[in-house]
Amino acid sequence: MAHVPTTAPPNAPAPPSFEPYVPASKTIPEFTPRAIVLGALFGLLFGASTVYLGLRAGLTVSASIPIAVLAISVLKRLGGSTILENNIVQTIGSAGESLASGVVFTIPALLFLLPYGPGYFNYLQILLLAFAGGILGVLMMVPLRRALIVKEHGVLPYPEGTACADVLVAGERGGALAGTVFLGLGVGMLWKALSWIIQMFRTAIGYSMPARSFFPNATVNVDISPEYMGVGYVIGPRIAGVMFAGGVLSWLVLVPLLTILGQYIPVPFPPVPASGLKLSEMAPGQIWSAYIRYIGAGAVLASGLITLGRTLPTIISSFRESMKGLGEAGGGTERVRTERDLPLMFVIVGSLVLALFLVVVPKLPTFGNPLAAVLTVVFGFFFVSVSSRITGLIGNSSNPISGMTIATLILTCTIFVAVGWTGDAYAPMAICVGSVVCIAAAIAGATSQDLKTGFLVGATPSSQQIGLIIGVVSSALLIGFTTLYLNQVMGIGSQSLPAPQATLMSTIIKGLLSQNLPWGLVLCGVSISIVLELCGVRSLSFAVGSYLPIATTAPIFAGGLVRWFVERKTGAASESEISSGTLFSSGLIAGGSIAGILYAILYGSRIVEAADDAATTGVIPFLHEGGFGQIAGAIVFIMLAVVLARVARRRLQ
Repeated sequence: MAHVPTTAPPNAPAPPSFEPYVPASKTIPEFTPRAIVLGALFGLLFGASTVYLGLRAGLTVSASIPIAVLAISVLKRLGGSTILENNIVQTIGSAGESLASGVVFTIPALLFLLPYGPGYFNYLQILLLAFAGGILGVLMMVPLRRALIVKEHGVLPYPEGTACADVLVAGERGGALAGTVFLGLGVGMLWKALSWIIQMFRTAIGYSMPARSFFPNATVNVDISPEYMGVGYVIGPRIAGVMFAGGVLSWLVLVPLLTILGQYIPVPFPPVPASGLKLSEMAPGQIWSAYIRYIGAGAVLASGLITLGRTLPTIISSFRESMKGLGEAGGGTERVRTERDLPLMFVIVGSLVLALFLVVVPKLPTFGNPLAAVLTVVFGFFFVSVSSRITGLIGNSSNPISGMTIATLILTCTIFVAVGWTGDAYAPMAICVGSVVCIAAAIAGATSQDLKTGFLVGATPSSQQIGLIIGVVSSALLIGFTTLYLNQVMGIGSQSLPAPQATLMSTIIKGLLSQNLPWGLVLCGVSISIVLELCGVRSLSFAVGSYLPIATTAPIFAGGLVRWFVERKTGAASESEISSGTLFSSGLIAGGSIAGILYAILYGSRIVEAADDAATTGVIPFLHEGGFGQIAGAIVFIMLAVVLARVARRRLQ
């Protein structure tokens, strides 16, 4: 892979003046009421679906391009639109998806931070933290826009932002592009509804070897939900394969190995699980919960820090270059339309108000604690600048948000321990700091892509920045409700919603503050990541896969295989961001997630039974039970793969 310079040579000539698609001298409708309303609606839609996907799979994908495609199509049906209106729609809408990512990766950790954490897990808490992190991320990107987006145009490609601009410029193709997204949306909802709502088929297929067999407790499960296959297609075969390899290690190596050893251990093996069972008496899921997840947590912790360390030169240069541009941002006399940011004073006052907000609001864990507020603002500004530049180089989908959040939590907990703040009482405060920083970094990555899109098409930056704040505020209103409802109905931390990222964050915080983490198992995971790095394999995807249930990583791998097949048949080296396969997969993700939320509503209303309960027989019992039920579920999943492959091989006209 060719080296991408992070900064321009010191004596390089200034780049030629860039002329956007809509010149600065031209004023066309942009920040219109219908664009604001439609953007907010898309933000609610994709924000809610991202909450569900993040809690189930522990990862999310960017929604900017599908929203841009849908914006073109919908506004055309409403009488036509300008390219800048379409850009405002995708800008506001993408804020909801990014905000949801930051929220579900961190705030649900409160449920696992006993005994004080669950008391803070309520709608007001989620709303306030989402507001604080989201608005902080937007505000801190305002002074960085000129330094990163304008001055380094041609140096930082911002791949999703550039692709989104291509979609907007090719607006006349919006019908064909939008049709592919809508098709994926419909197929995803139908496929998910057949198994989860109508309950015609099983929700998952798989098999666990008996505990006394020659390969005891070895487990392979596949959740046949369409959103997983869509995720696998979007991230590609390489990352999906490495992620699945982590699942293979956990469920086909470590679980059987511990079961074999457990046959010769007559007492419960430390750390003794709450059940008090011996290893030989445990089911595969119990072994994973009691032991393997700590190994996986250690692997994710190490790989996150390694990834962060690998990008340390970029981080340092990012921060240094970003600071150089601050003097130019917000000031100056030239105020052409395409260079009109929110005033720098607004940014400074807004950031100070948010810091004060964290201290004075009684319902927050940081109430009355200025140190926590200072840590939030300092870490927030640092990782916002880092997030923006890293996404400029490698894209928002590869933004190491987890690594940044882990680093924030480690530094925060270390400072807490240094000042004597140990024990369970300070755990909610630590996750509060981590969640605001995580949300701000997630928003900053997406905001950077949006501002790059605006720079290319000739948008007004201040309109985009206001739109992003509107997207944060409107989406936060629904994200908290969605998160709480899913927890009430399906249970965050359950098999249906394992919330792997939030569980990991809680494990790190509890271990650092109470100093009772099973470090032997954690260090085994750390060593696994080190081995992979020494073998030349990027360990983060593998580590995440080892921490997730194999029922999640297996269908993601299947989606990656479909993409490999399509690329081989079409002769394409790699699928683009606006290919038919990627757009259809984005629809699958959204459609499957929306159907999942609909299932939660129906299940919470006692209209349908629990779809993932082994005792559920569904409307056609023989399609659920025994070997025939497994075969029927496999056929359904293979059919979905065939549909995805056929659509992906189409050329967009």
